Amino acid sequence: MDIILFGPPGAGKGTQAAAICARAGVPHVSTGDIFRKNLREGTALGKLARGYMDAGQLVPDNVVCDLVTDRLAQPDAGGGALLDGFPRTVAQAELLVAWLRSQGRQVDAVINLVVPDDVLVRRLSGRRTCPSCGATFHVDHNPPGADGMCTVCGKAQVVQRPDDSDATVRERLSTYHRDTAAVLPWLGARGQVEDVDGTQDIEQVKAQVMAALTQAGG
Repeated sequence: MDIILFGPPGAGKGTQAAAICARAGVPHVSTGDIFRKNLREGTALGKLARGYMDAGQLVPDNVVCDLVTDRLAQPDAGGGALLDGFPRTVAQAELLVAWLRSQGRQVDAVINLVVPDDVLVRRLSGRRTCPSCGATFHVDHNPPGADGMCTVCGKAQVVQRPDDSDATVRERLSTYHRDTAAVLPWLGARGQVEDVDGTQDIEQVKAQVMAALTQAGG
């Protein structure tokens, strides 16, 4: 199966991605990982992408899609993959669908984890990290010890990372909504999007995700 997983930062995509890959027997394909690998290895596509990035330009949709489809063409993804972070534009979605069709494949399921922004801000901005050992906590459901001390190493007070600040989280969410604003309706018009309530507990979300995969034939 070829599956697309959508969800804003903090929606629980990492947890559900692992469950989906295990259920469908497909690799987790992340655009971030693909970019880093190609840039690190200096592949032809990596060098092409680097040229745009060094010039301060966005990497064109066709180049991004070539990076992704190159990964999808690898043997371990021959039976499908879970796409995470792609497509981000309608043009990318169109290119992806066309490539899959050329390979006798299709988008079999689109899972969209839905969580209100205020819940996501609370989830992400409530995270705290120990600067000494790296242990993570949350002010609501996994608080640190007295006076904010790390209960793992006991050597330091936990801190809020800059990328977990309220303002930064809201900016990340704004970027996500901007990127997916047109893609989800485009895919939805083809009857492929299954919304899943991401405010439920992990097992309830997983049950809905698995039900969506079953409905899609997975």
